[in-house]
Amino acid sequence: MATTTRPKPKTVFPKVISTLWLLFLSGLAMFILYIYAVSVNFLNLFGDLPNMRTLENPKSALSSVLYSADNKELGKYFRENRTPIEYADLPENFVHALMATEDIRFEEHSGIDPEAMARVAGGILIGSSKGGGSTLTQQLAKNLFRTRGEELNNGYLNDKPGFRTLIHKTKEWIMSVKLEQSYTKQEIMIMYLNIFEFGSNAFGLQSAAKTFFGKDAKDLEVQESAVLVGLFKNPNHYSPKFNPENSKHRRNVVLSQMVKYGYMTQAEYDSLKETDIKLKYRVENQNIGLAPYFRTEASKFLLKWCRENGYDLYADGLKIYTTIDSRMQTYAEQAVEEHMKDRQKEFFAHWKGRNPWIDRQGKEIPNYLENAIKRTDRYRNLNRRFDGNQDSINYYLNKKIPMTIFTYDGEKEVQMSPLDSLKHYKHYLQTGFMAMEPQTGHIKAWVGGINYKHFKYDHVKQGARQPGSTFKPFLYTAAIENGYYPCYEVLDTQVCIPLGDGTMWCPNNADNKFSGEKFTLRNAMAKSVNSISAFLVNKLGAETLVKTAKRMGISTPLEANPSLALGVNDVTLYDMVGAYGTFVNSGTWVEPNFITRIEDKHGNVLHEFVPKTVDALSEETAYMMVHMLKAAAEPGGTAYYGLRHRNGLKNEIGGKTGTTQNYSDAWFMGITPDLVAGAWVGGDDRSIHFRTIALGQGNKLAMPIYGNFLQKVYADKTLEATRDPFPKPSTPLSVELDCSKYNNGMSVDSVQQDQFYQTPAPIDLDAF
Repeated sequence: MATTTRPKPKTVFPKVISTLWLLFLSGLAMFILYIYAVSVNFLNLFGDLPNMRTLENPKSALSSVLYSADNKELGKYFRENRTPIEYADLPENFVHALMATEDIRFEEHSGIDPEAMARVAGGILIGSSKGGGSTLTQQLAKNLFRTRGEELNNGYLNDKPGFRTLIHKTKEWIMSVKLEQSYTKQEIMIMYLNIFEFGSNAFGLQSAAKTFFGKDAKDLEVQESAVLVGLFKNPNHYSPKFNPENSKHRRNVVLSQMVKYGYMTQAEYDSLKETDIKLKYRVENQNIGLAPYFRTEASKFLLKWCRENGYDLYADGLKIYTTIDSRMQTYAEQAVEEHMKDRQKEFFAHWKGRNPWIDRQGKEIPNYLENAIKRTDRYRNLNRRFDGNQDSINYYLNKKIPMTIFTYDGEKEVQMSPLDSLKHYKHYLQTGFMAMEPQTGHIKAWVGGINYKHFKYDHVKQGARQPGSTFKPFLYTAAIENGYYPCYEVLDTQVCIPLGDGTMWCPNNADNKFSGEKFTLRNAMAKSVNSISAFLVNKLGAETLVKTAKRMGISTPLEANPSLALGVNDVTLYDMVGAYGTFVNSGTWVEPNFITRIEDKHGNVLHEFVPKTVDALSEETAYMMVHMLKAAAEPGGTAYYGLRHRNGLKNEIGGKTGTTQNYSDAWFMGITPDLVAGAWVGGDDRSIHFRTIALGQGNKLAMPIYGNFLQKVYADKTLEATRDPFPKPSTPLSVELDCSKYNNGMSVDSVQQDQFYQTPAPIDLDAF
C-alpha cells in the first residue's frame, strides 16, 4: 500500500513580516513624498515655506539702543522690546535649566527628537500626556518663521479639518532640519532665547532679565533662571508678576528637572523650593529711565535719518551713540527736581484759595479751563464721538473717573474729572535745562520738564519763550563790533525811540527809576539796566541786533523792533545755549548736537556726525563778551550772591539773568570755560506765574538750577570738570578792559536821545 506524504504546512510568519515590511516601506515612501510635497507646496495644497534667503538671514525685530558718551544705556526704541545677547553671555545655570526642562537631548538630535515623538505618540494612543515632543529647534522654527501664521498657511488643505495642525508640525520639522544644517547648536539656542516673548513686553532673555529682575542675563541666579525658563510653557499663566503662585510652582518644577538630570543636588533644591520669588519688576518704556525728554527729541532726528537711509529705528537694532554724559544728566535731573519741588510749594502757597491764570490787570481769566480743555486730545475725541453735542461732551468732561495724577510726593490714585485733572496740572510750574560743551557743541545734559510721564512737552527745543534780559548780550555784542567797548560809559536816563506808527517806545528799568548815574557797558549788562539797552539799540538799529543774533544761531523769528533789545521775541533754550557757546569758543558758533555716530547691529559704523560751525564773531569780540558776562557773578551783579554764596562756586563764571513782563518767564544763562548751560522756569501758559518780583525773578526761579547742577558736577571727581579761568585770546586786545586805567573814566555819550516822560508799558523786569 502506497504511503501518502502529507504536505508541510505553510508558515504564515514570513508573509506577515514581508507584509509589514512592505507596509513600512510604502508608508515611508508616502511619508517622504508627503514631506517633499509640503516642502514644494505641491499644487498649492499646503502653503508656502520660508525661502532659503529667509533661512540664511532669519530676522526678528531688534530694539535700537541709545548710549551715552560714557557708554551707559540711556534707552531703547522698539516695537518689541528686544536686546540680543551672545551665547557667551548666558549663565550656565540658565542653559542647564532650559535643557533639563525643554529639551534634554538638544545636543544629540538633529532638530527632531524621535524618542520624544514616540513618547507623545504613545501617550496619545493610551490617552495620556507626558509632555510635548517639540525640540528647541522646532520651537525656534515655529517662532522665527511664524509657521502658524496666515502668510505661510494659504494652501488649499490648511482650512480642512484635521490637516491644519499636521501641516504646521510638518513645516516645523522641515525647517528644524534645515536650521540644524545651517547653524550650530549654540547659534540655535541663542536665536531662540533672543526671539522668545516672555510677557510684560519683554522679547528675548536679556529684556526679560531686565524687566523681571533688573539685571543683565549673565547675572541671573539659578532660581531666577528657573523662573524665566518656566515662562516657556505659558508666559501669562506663569508670570511671576501677575500669577506669583503659579510661577513659584513652575519654578520648582524646573528646579526638580535640574535635580533629575544631575544639574543640581537634592540639597540645593530643598534650600530653594520654599523661597519666594524676589522681583525688581519694571516694564521698559519711554516714560522711565534717564533723559526721557532727550530720548524723545532724539527720536525725531533719528526717524528722519532712518527714512533717508533705509533703516527702521524700531526694528533694525541700531546702536546710537550720543553726546549726553549720564553723570551730568543725573545731576541735571536732580538739580531740577530739588529746586522745582521747593518752588512749587511756594507757588501753591502764593496762590492758595485762587487760580493762578490771570490777565495783565491781575484778574482771573474767565472760562480759562473750558477754553484750555478744547485744545486737548480728550476733548477732540469726545467732540467726534458726540458729533459736537456740547451737553454730552460736558457730561464726560465733568464725570469723575479713576486716574493716576502727578505730585511731588509721588503718583496718587484719585477719582477726578478730566476738567479737574486739567485744573490740577495747570497749577504746576514747568522748566527746561540744557548744558553743552562749547568747543564741540556736544550736549551733555537735557531736561525738558518736571516729569515726562505726565508732562510730555519739551521746554528745551520744542518750546520757545521770551528770553527777557538774557537776550541783551547779543545787543552788547553788536555794540562791541561797532566800536563800543566794555568801559564805555552811558547815563542811566530814560530813552524814548520813535516807532513807525508814530508812537514812542520808552522802557522803564526794573525798579521803575532812572538814577542819572554813569554806567560802563560792563556794569550796565551785569545789573541789567534797561535804559542802557535802549540807548544801544537806538544807536545801532534793531536790524543790526537781528543779524547778530541770527549769526550766533538764534533760529526763531525775530522782529526788527527796538523792544527786541529787552528780549520780547520767543527763542528756544536750545538756541540760547548754542549762542552763548560762541562767546566761550573764541567766536566760533558750533551747532548744538547730540548724536556722534550710528552703528548697525553688528557694530559697523553707518554714519559719523560732524556739527556745523560758523565764524560768528572775532576772537577779540568773543573774549570781551566773556569779560562782560563775568561781571554778573561779581559783587553787584545779578548772579553774585546766588552762585558765590548759596552754591559756593569760586571759579570764573559768566552769566545773565532774565525776567519777562509779569514774571511769566525766568531765565539764567551761565558759562564756564568748558560748559555752557541755560535754565528756564515758567507756567505752561504765560498767564500762569508769580505776582511779585521777589518770587518770580530769574535769579530766584532759574539760576539755582544752574548753581546746583554745577556744584554737583564739580563734586564728581570722575568728570574732571575744569575750574580754570577763561583762556586769554591769542593776540593782544585793541582796548583796555581795566576801566580804572582810563583818566577819570570816559566821557558820557553827549548825543543821547531826548527824554519823553510819558508813562511807558514795562517790557522787562529783570531781577537784581
